[in-house]
Amino acid sequence: QVQLVESGGGLVQAGGSLRLSCAASGRTFSSSAMAWFRQAPGKEREFVAAISGNGDSTYYARSVKGRFTISRDNAKNTIYLQMNSLKPEDTAEYYCAADSRLLSTITSRYNYWGQGTQVSVSS
Repeated sequence: QVQLVESGGGLVQAGGSLRLSCAASGRTFSSSAMAWFRQAPGKEREFVAAISGNGDSTYYARSVKGRFTISRDNAKNTIYLQMNSLKPEDTAEYYCAADSRLLSTITSRYNYWGQGTQVSVSS
């Protein structure tokens, strides 16, 4: 059974940093893209960042580019999201997604999802 488990969320002041992790089990995803999405209360789930299977290619939402960095360690079957210079508008539930053939910003392109980790940024 495939599982994606996110961790690292929490409460931080504006300008602070957090590092999210997403550990996959049940199969490896080293040949497929993985991504982070987020969903704030009352809003649709939105794309944050994606990374290719070998980690050579990344893509970011305009709202986080320059502040967030996505990375992966295929030996650990884990991806990360380093979030710096956090803003109150970054407050959301953050979800890990896996198994897209290509880098994609579209939720339906990913076959597996984690349960989410909450990130709250206070002003």
